[in-house]
Amino acid sequence: MKMKHTLLAAISLAFAAGAAQADINVGVNVSATGPAASLGIPEKNTFALMPTTIAGEKVNYIILDDASDTTTAVKNLRKMISEDKIDVVLGSTISPNSLAMIDVAAEAGTPMISMAASSRIVDPVDDKRRWVFKTPQNDAQMSTAIVEHMTNAGVKTVAFIGFADAYGEGWWQQFSSIAEARKLKMVANERYNRADTSVTGQVLKIVSARPDAVLIAGSGTPAALPQKALKERGYAGKIYQTHGVANNDFLRVCGKDCEGTFLPAGPVLVASQLPDSNPVKKAATEYITKYEAAHGKGSVSTFGAHAWDTGRLLQAAVPVALKKAKPGTAEFRAALRDALEGSKEVAGAHGIFNMSPTDHLGLDQRSRVMVEIQNGGWKLVK
Repeated sequence: MKMKHTLLAAISLAFAAGAAQADINVGVNVSATGPAASLGIPEKNTFALMPTTIAGEKVNYIILDDASDTTTAVKNLRKMISEDKIDVVLGSTISPNSLAMIDVAAEAGTPMISMAASSRIVDPVDDKRRWVFKTPQNDAQMSTAIVEHMTNAGVKTVAFIGFADAYGEGWWQQFSSIAEARKLKMVANERYNRADTSVTGQVLKIVSARPDAVLIAGSGTPAALPQKALKERGYAGKIYQTHGVANNDFLRVCGKDCEGTFLPAGPVLVASQLPDSNPVKKAATEYITKYEAAHGKGSVSTFGAHAWDTGRLLQAAVPVALKKAKPGTAEFRAALRDALEGSKEVAGAHGIFNMSPTDHLGLDQRSRVMVEIQNGGWKLVK
């Protein structure tokens, strides 16, 4: 009788372990502190709004802060894979950290959905990047929007200043190539670090080149530094920023020096100004409503929306993967990767996602608009 009870107890424990393992463990790596905090905080806030069940399975979000540091991002991912047994990782916030995480995710066979912009995160889709997806628009898409606006405005010469990392380099490669193809002349190429407190030398070189327009390829509040320095030096040409500044913290830090600035952005930034016929408006408005209900009117940012869209992709892919395997297994992770790659017509806050074996972003031109900063706010350029 004692042996029978022991056997029943063992079976019960096995079933309990199996049930616990059925939970879907989602690793989240965000830059909630450090230079990229103004991007990472709204992302972190957004995960609190995510569904806690998908297709009847409980979802656990394990959220770690990489402090905008590449080494910490890799350490966090290794910890989540080995200790938390994650089925998928969402992050990181910035391109250098996301690029550093690729090798670890691929080695572990764990799908990864980045919330960073560099096209190098997913392109080309090779043996490692087949495990990696992302939600922010590619540099090339946004560069095309900027170049079109510049040429329509009569700009002939352009100066560039960007971060001295993967974000800045990715933008330089994409933008300069598209600009030169459209007969825009690049007259300066300067770089600075995210944590720098002065860019006087770089700005003096730019001003002396007398460009019609300047593109600042930065993200978050550090992108305000060159703009304020340009204004201090009396630069009166057109200034463009990237979609990396589309949040209220940037407006606060840059202040009046950013009036009249142009940038490409995801439709969510100006959702209320979009026509009802816009296919993204409904999904974008849904996210804005939920975020502002939790954090107050005007609190939403495009970066939180990138996080929201990782959740939208998971909600579409998980039910497909569950038909093939149970969470907590290599088979489930592989099935989830396949399902993400097969995502079609997934409506996110930033656009409509259609993934393929050669495209692990899946956004088209419906995912971007041009915006001007007017009276301390965002104005859709029609």
